[in-house]
Amino acid sequence: MPAPVSPDVHQDIPQEITRATCAARDAADPLAPLRAQFTLPPGVNYLDGNSLGVLPATTAARVQEVVQQEWGQGLIRSWNSAGWITLPQRVGDKIARLVGARPGELVVADSTSVNLFKVLSAAAQIARADDPARRVILSERSNFPTDLYIAESVAAQHGMTLELLDIDAIPERLGPGQGRDVALLMLTQVNYRSGRLADMAAMTAQAHAAGALMLWDLAHSAGAVPVDLNAANADFVDWRTSKSPDFAVGCGYKYLNGGPGAPAFVWVHPRHAERFWQPLSGWMGHAAPFVFEPGYRPAPGIGRYLCGTPSVIGLSALECGVDTLLAAEPLGGMAALRAKSVALCELFIALARERLAGSGLTIHSPLDAERRGSQVSLGVPPNGQIDGYAVMQALIERGVIGDYRAGDGSAAEPHLLRFGFTPLYTRFIDVFDAVDTLAAVLASGEWRLLQFTQKGAVT
Repeated sequence: MPAPVSPDVHQDIPQEITRATCAARDAADPLAPLRAQFTLPPGVNYLDGNSLGVLPATTAARVQEVVQQEWGQGLIRSWNSAGWITLPQRVGDKIARLVGARPGELVVADSTSVNLFKVLSAAAQIARADDPARRVILSERSNFPTDLYIAESVAAQHGMTLELLDIDAIPERLGPGQGRDVALLMLTQVNYRSGRLADMAAMTAQAHAAGALMLWDLAHSAGAVPVDLNAANADFVDWRTSKSPDFAVGCGYKYLNGGPGAPAFVWVHPRHAERFWQPLSGWMGHAAPFVFEPGYRPAPGIGRYLCGTPSVIGLSALECGVDTLLAAEPLGGMAALRAKSVALCELFIALARERLAGSGLTIHSPLDAERRGSQVSLGVPPNGQIDGYAVMQALIERGVIGDYRAGDGSAAEPHLLRFGFTPLYTRFIDVFDAVDTLAAVLASGEWRLLQFTQKGAVT
């Protein structure tokens, strides 16, 4: 296990951690009432909100209302009478409050992969217009695969190159005399494997100083950590001196609790929004879709990043999920949620160091809370003594749900047991029970049973 974390980091954790001390922290938690917003299955300790959020208590009734009343009774009239047509903007404005964007700057549409294609294509066009010598899309080697796959496709279409580096090598690559060929830096704010939290303002400033555009994927940060997309910059300040990114995307089904396959969101800084069409010029991105003219005229601003007909049921469910986060605003909003998230993660790390020492597992997430998102990943030893997938399946059988992510099996990129901490509904006793159960699974060796080694299509 890593070296002990300095005492000041754990100053709010009792020296002796018991279930009773954790229950006392729950009793004193001002955010505890927010848990009642969710439908949580009995007997399940859910620590996988970084992959799929929990069902909000209002979602089923809202979806039923959309289906039975708005669709069933209102029929096509509901595009106007129920406001279906403005759902991408309405839900987008709510998400904007969570990520530091202003009203009218962010829309909900399509999937993260599709939105990545839109903004990467627009960025490629901007780079070609501003400086044709910039032909490199730069990203982190351990970025989420869909980001890299879409970037590879866009690079091929625009005669560019996708270059992958370890994240610590990126500042040097963008240094004086080194970054003149870089068109765009694409990063995910919270790494899906390690949970490492990138410094958005610093990395954006480095990219801009090198003359490169900046794209952030907020899939693991929206609703989990405070995000400030506008970074207190004026709209049309020279982007090369700005700490505000140029593009951002994110998904709706993790910390936003929008449900499986929920629509994603896209944000483009106003300084770039109208410079180029995005390539998927569908009718909802037209300036006047119901004029039905044969030629395309892009809508003003972020509206041109819409494409096809809005997914009304999915958007309605997502709005319920986003509302669970906005309910925290009177209690301190994202700052308060972040403080609890840090406390939950710190407790997990302290318990893991105490209860899992000698197990062979290592803490693969940063120990510094300022460099960590809302998850902690445990690395499986590279010697093969533990089957991480089987351990997670045995843990799930006991009612503790995290997830498993495969690596290359090395010490640097191990197979991982991931645990996500969603402060809206995760309690301190949940953290205690999870580590206690994991220790029991490892001690019993039950994970070696054949039933836990059989892999499903989704791991």
